[in-house]
Amino acid sequence: MGRIVAKFGGSSLSNAGQFQKVRNILKMDSRRAYVVPSAPGKRFADDDKVTDLLYAAHGMHCSGGSCADLFGRIQERYAAIAQDLGITIDLDAEFDRIRQDLIDGQSCDYCASRGEYLNGLLLSRYLGFTFIDPKDTIFFSENGMLDSERTNAVLGEALRKVENAVIPGFYGSMPDGSIRTFSRGGSDITGAIVARAADAERYENWTDVSGFLMADPRIVPDAQVIHSLTYQELRELAYMGATVLHTESVFPVQRAGIPTNIRNTNAPEDIGTMITHMPDSDRSEHVITGIAGRVGFSVISVEKAMMNVERGFGRKVLQAIEEAGLNFEHLPTGIDSLCVVLETAHLEPVKDQVKTRILELANPDSLQIQDDLGLITTVGRGMVHNPGTAARLFSALSKAKVNVRMIDQGSGELSILVGVDSKDFKTAIQAIYQEFVD
Repeated sequence: MGRIVAKFGGSSLSNAGQFQKVRNILKMDSRRAYVVPSAPGKRFADDDKVTDLLYAAHGMHCSGGSCADLFGRIQERYAAIAQDLGITIDLDAEFDRIRQDLIDGQSCDYCASRGEYLNGLLLSRYLGFTFIDPKDTIFFSENGMLDSERTNAVLGEALRKVENAVIPGFYGSMPDGSIRTFSRGGSDITGAIVARAADAERYENWTDVSGFLMADPRIVPDAQVIHSLTYQELRELAYMGATVLHTESVFPVQRAGIPTNIRNTNAPEDIGTMITHMPDSDRSEHVITGIAGRVGFSVISVEKAMMNVERGFGRKVLQAIEEAGLNFEHLPTGIDSLCVVLETAHLEPVKDQVKTRILELANPDSLQIQDDLGLITTVGRGMVHNPGTAARLFSALSKAKVNVRMIDQGSGELSILVGVDSKDFKTAIQAIYQEFVD
């Protein structure tokens, strides 16, 4: 029988009622053998996430203040969950240990990781599952990067020894034994790592939404759910702002060929979104799969006659970008022109340096920098089989009176990227959605 790894986010484990939902979900399918919990999230709009309280407590301690009140609030959260579930566990001893570790100089990563650690202890006791501490099974190398192969071997061996287990998300250990965390939202990464180590049949990521939506609901309120997409489509959408799943979490399961299912803890009957390496069919319900975008970009436009025959011209421009410590986002080109798209917030502090170096190195005929650019990507494997998709997209933008300032289409015909004025950003997304979905 195949195994399923189920990761539950902070909103799915915010109180005792949510813990009960998690147990019911696990009982619905006996293949759900390994569980990865986040720290408790918000119970209501004005509530605090436990991880935020832990970061605040560490900061307060380092600044010489008292973090007793913050720790008291955190301890009350866990005590309330334990009491409401009827769990017998010595949380006082755990918190005494954490307080002492903080006094002894433990790192911010250590302090933040205790949210998942404590929630893992509660959940394992509630479910009757074995507790596996990631500090003993998930490893980072000296440079702070995940040691994926050692982790896969050690964690895989640990999982094979138990029938069911709870493995807290978000953290692992450095070569010296100290705790290191992933970036925020990193429990998604842990879930994918566990799925790979377990050679799971499926990785389920349970959250508070019923899957990916075809557009940002703040811009398109009735956006439909994407029921099926590929990891490649996910990467395109996530890069441009679709954030249901941590972008780094796709690599372990994608490499292992394990499908990921985004599900809703509060609506477990919904099928959610299934993400696979290859689609079951090249045909999708719609021509496009989804639309995503972000604002806050700048474009450096460089023009020079006969640029195409000047060897090394592009390298010189990019050298100036590299010297300033910047990463570029996109690189649209023409015969005599080259555009470099960067995040405005990163470019602004070194804008003069970049302009000066491009002029020195490349000696262009003209150089302009335009800000207030929004980037929108329209993604879909169905676009390959539907001639005229680009024409429909640009016609929709034209009818909405949106001026397109930049166009970049991927070589695999999976996506079309357009740059628009920030003031037209929402209008553009709404126009594209109406054209292809409504």
